[in-house]
Amino acid sequence: MKDAMSPAPIETILFGAFDRHNFGDLLFPHVLARMLPGRRLRFAGLAGRDLREFGGHRVEAIATQLGSTGDQSFDIVHVGGELLTCDAWEAAVMLAPEDQVHARIGAQREWLRHPREWALANLGLPAHAPYVLSKADFSCARRVLFNAVGGVELGERDALMRAEVIDALKHADDITVRDAVTQRLLEAEGIATRRLPDPAVMVAELFGETVREHAMGETVSSIREACRNGYLAVQFSADFADDRTLDEIATQLDTAAASNDLGVAFFRAGIAPWHDTLEAYERTRLRMRTPSARLMASANLWDICAVIAGSRAYCGSSLHGSIVAAAFAVPHLNLRHPARTTAHSKQTAFARTWEDASAPGEVGVPYLAQGIATALGVDRRRLERRAQALVDDYRAGFERAVALTG
Repeated sequence: MKDAMSPAPIETILFGAFDRHNFGDLLFPHVLARMLPGRRLRFAGLAGRDLREFGGHRVEAIATQLGSTGDQSFDIVHVGGELLTCDAWEAAVMLAPEDQVHARIGAQREWLRHPREWALANLGLPAHAPYVLSKADFSCARRVLFNAVGGVELGERDALMRAEVIDALKHADDITVRDAVTQRLLEAEGIATRRLPDPAVMVAELFGETVREHAMGETVSSIREACRNGYLAVQFSADFADDRTLDEIATQLDTAAASNDLGVAFFRAGIAPWHDTLEAYERTRLRMRTPSARLMASANLWDICAVIAGSRAYCGSSLHGSIVAAAFAVPHLNLRHPARTTAHSKQTAFARTWEDASAPGEVGVPYLAQGIATALGVDRRRLERRAQALVDDYRAGFERAVALTG
């Protein structure tokens, strides 16, 4: 028994964008909580939300949490994701209640005129990049760590936001990044980092049993029963939903499904504003000839993992769709938005940093069927070896970071 007078263990605040419904963000705190046994954990985002009905966490607003710590020391761990490039206006839109989304979008000009004041009023923090916390701002912060974060487009952000992010990172105790593009950008600013795979690579290792349980539930088993020879797990964000793009996606999926005698299961990897919609999937399904094309209505984190893990292949615009597929040794590829002209995206950056050279990576919509054929041709044993290598890399790198917090 511990001495009654012994000090309470240091609290660890897990901080990130899991205050909204986005597949990868919801998964991160689960992974870190499992890998930090015995810690006193608190879960914080920019907004207080209860996402437990979707398999997420009950989340407190970071401004509220920091105000309740008094003079007690604490650690802050940024749990992962593309946090370095999310500005205050984007965050506020994605966190907006449904009836306030259009008003938040319309407030962009006001935000541009008074960015820090607007962020304070709408998010509780006077920051250009509110998901990036600086140790310099919190006198009781013992350690501030960044875990496998991304910032592929940081160089394209405005100077004030870049300066804020760089300054916060210079005060951090440990920084790991999930791709080589982000690492090079930060190195050019004199910031040393280590590469670490995205936390989602751990999902099969840590939560395989949970995913198997959800695979046996009605939501996913009904898809399996409708697609007797297997199915493609398909996802794309709402910005793909113009008629011409949906026509092409439907044609490509019909070709891939017919060539491989497969069904198609559409699912949403996020239901926050600017994410995915069932309406776009239904419009695609109505354009298709494939008889076994199904829409999964559930937005539960573990149902999403299960529908990916049980598929013959995943294809979609979600980076974490690909990462979770890779964790379960499922063939996978990312879908490039037709309007994107930049050489790098978070999807391509991650794939080029961590994927096997034989993987198809990212394809444009007109090449979707061809990409699926390439993905299905990758040897399963190679996928299994890569999945294990990513687990080993993440575990070793995370343990090094945890050692810094004592």
